[in-house]
Amino acid sequence: MQTWLTYVVILVGSLLIATGTNFFLVPYKILDGGIIGIALILNYMTGTKIGLSILLCSLPILLLAWFKDRELIYSSLLGLLCSSFLIEVTGPLKYYFLYYIELGSISSAIIGGFLMGSGLGLMLRFKASTGGTDFLAQFMKRYIPINVGLLIFLTDAVIISAGGLLISKETFLHSILTIASGGVATGLCTLET
Repeated sequence: MQTWLTYVVILVGSLLIATGTNFFLVPYKILDGGIIGIALILNYMTGTKIGLSILLCSLPILLLAWFKDRELIYSSLLGLLCSSFLIEVTGPLKYYFLYYIELGSISSAIIGGFLMGSGLGLMLRFKASTGGTDFLAQFMKRYIPINVGLLIFLTDAVIISAGGLLISKETFLHSILTIASGGVATGLCTLET
């Protein structure tokens, strides 16, 4: 029973991540942190597919995980494949979404970050991830007694700062809102009671 519940959570979490990415961040060229943020930078600069970039950028982290914690790698690999696939599948649907729902860039940054953080937080709650820097944060939590959401926020801030050199000041500020709302959502989903 627990296995099927984990699969459902990975699917729902991946769908939240794909929705936040394609419907809220990409239309305004807003960045997220982590591997998705790196993939968005590559997409905005070169047109590279976001899902494919996520897969390629995650390979070194998954290789490290293979040697350090094989039990965790299986659910993370599933989360990585599912979220990358759903990002690619839902990508063309953003035009239909934008036709019916028009939000400003600030609202999109906050909502997109919250959706992505919720998806990630749900996966982390069930010992899964998307295999990116969230996996590293989950692994580091074993050695550093800090909330996973805070660790993810810190790594995201580094990537946003690097991306800030390549994007406008306005987009940079919106990206900060994205990782802040995503960090809050992830932290809420991973709170231990």
